[in-house]
Amino acid sequence: MTILIDQPDFGIEAGFNKADDVEKEGVLHGGFMMPHTNSFGHTFRDYHVESERQQGVETFYRTNHINQTYDFVKRMREEYGNLDRVEMSIWECCELLNDVVDESDPDLDEPQTEHLLQTAEAIRKDYPDEDWLHLTGLIHDLGKVLLHPSFGGLPQWAVVGDTYPVGCAFDKSIVHHKYFEENPDYHNPAYNTKYGVYSEGCGLNNVMMSWGHDDYMYLVAKENKTTLPSAALFIIRYHSFYALHRSGAYKQLMNGEDVENLKWLEIFNKYDLYSKSKVRIDVEKVKPYYLSLIEKYFPAKLRW
Repeated sequence: MTILIDQPDFGIEAGFNKADDVEKEGVLHGGFMMPHTNSFGHTFRDYHVESERQQGVETFYRTNHINQTYDFVKRMREEYGNLDRVEMSIWECCELLNDVVDESDPDLDEPQTEHLLQTAEAIRKDYPDEDWLHLTGLIHDLGKVLLHPSFGGLPQWAVVGDTYPVGCAFDKSIVHHKYFEENPDYHNPAYNTKYGVYSEGCGLNNVMMSWGHDDYMYLVAKENKTTLPSAALFIIRYHSFYALHRSGAYKQLMNGEDVENLKWLEIFNKYDLYSKSKVRIDVEKVKPYYLSLIEKYFPAKLRW
């Protein structure tokens, strides 16, 4: 069961976003200071800067774009949607991610638990009354547990990186778009048009996204009956969908609920992206707070 929440106040004028307004000065709503460079001294999400890590990121996206087909995603959703691998708590999953580094991320090479807590704490500072959003920050990347050896160790290209719809044309705003030309769906007339197998306003819930940690964690939360609001599930499922929330692509597929939830995702994304740093969080200090939120919104043990 999910609940709806009030939408954030974006100002008097239509389309005005307080977070966007203060972002120009490097400060997000409430005071979180946005760094100007990532952990490597480069601008955020710069996929063209010359570096050894960037070469690895481009190689990752080539493999991802070639292999993420409509049929592949269907198989993965059927295989992992049963949630019959293990039972464990949210916090136990957080601890498993201590061994995971996201090779698709040009901005950070720290263990994923660091990023989760950085995101959650930055949101908590600016939105102290939205505890559901704090918890969403903590859990949004837990699907990366699919990389862990004890979980079968899926390859990075099938777990991380930007996500995008399959079953319709790959938008040119997707990073390293050129590699889609080697994807079989790129040449399939059933999948390479603006709408493909979908229809205008069908709703993103009816659109298959490239398989990865976003969709997996969405399935885990939904099937384990979380009481998080629908905006939280939307954030979890589409936080890597940069073609939508940064470039405005694929809006022809959205319905009214998607439009409302996108407002929260656009707020969340700034913390997800700009909180990445080498600054460590005192885990033991904040752990009791997040355990209380987990107890509020999730069962003690979840099927994964």
